[in-house]
Amino acid sequence: MYRMPKRPFAMVPLPAQRSKSKPRRSGLTMIVDQGMPLGFQADLLALAGDYADLAKIKTGTARLYPEPLLRRKLARYKRHRVQPFLGGQFHEYVFATRGARALPAFYREALRLGFEALEISDNVVPLTPRQRRAQIGAARDAGLVVYGEVGSKETLSNPKLLIAQAEDCFAAGAALVLVEAAELVERGRPNRRTLTLLVRALDMRRVMIELPGPWIPEVRKCDVEALKKLLIEELGPDVNLANLMPDELIDLETTRVGLGVAGPPKTRRGKP
Repeated sequence: MYRMPKRPFAMVPLPAQRSKSKPRRSGLTMIVDQGMPLGFQADLLALAGDYADLAKIKTGTARLYPEPLLRRKLARYKRHRVQPFLGGQFHEYVFATRGARALPAFYREALRLGFEALEISDNVVPLTPRQRRAQIGAARDAGLVVYGEVGSKETLSNPKLLIAQAEDCFAAGAALVLVEAAELVERGRPNRRTLTLLVRALDMRRVMIELPGPWIPEVRKCDVEALKKLLIEELGPDVNLANLMPDELIDLETTRVGLGVAGPPKTRRGKP
């Protein structure tokens, strides 16, 4: 059985609400791998692997790796109990350029290389509800865990549409639903109305909220930090967060447990 290594400053307690051991049922953190060098990956996981649960191999970057190095990367993630998965835009590209008939071969190749999961999205290639359910079902039948993503990178959707899409993903067998970050910020500020409706309608233990990044217009780093703090303050330290930059892994965990610049949870201030 895996045991977390001894940590310094053991006299400083961490909040009981935060899930500290893996596999976590909630409080998941997903990092974005944009072509991370293997040496960087090894150092990152040695230092902070306990705080990551999933790693998205972004867009179609897997197509450009030397195969032996891709296999090494996937194997190292798995040794640290971080699940690597193919990003949804690669799936969209295959569907858009070669059609649905090419998807079974795509799934077989993913499994051959060592992937056990992938994301199915329609960020830039729209899917009908029927297509979304069919693609999720086909990937699951092929033996893959599926993460559904809902929302657009280009326009703010009606929150009710996001909820309906999420429900379609769950009905088709998606293990998790990721909410596109661009849907959650408007002119750099958190879209509180959308967040509130999502929380009311969905089981947030099965929803990952994506963090925005510089690829979204008008989003600054300070806006990303503000959204992190807002989500953790309102939904608790075990909120599921996605699209984290790898070098921010420990920093996010400090925010989850109250050791960061946001300070301790209000319920713990002034207590021994």
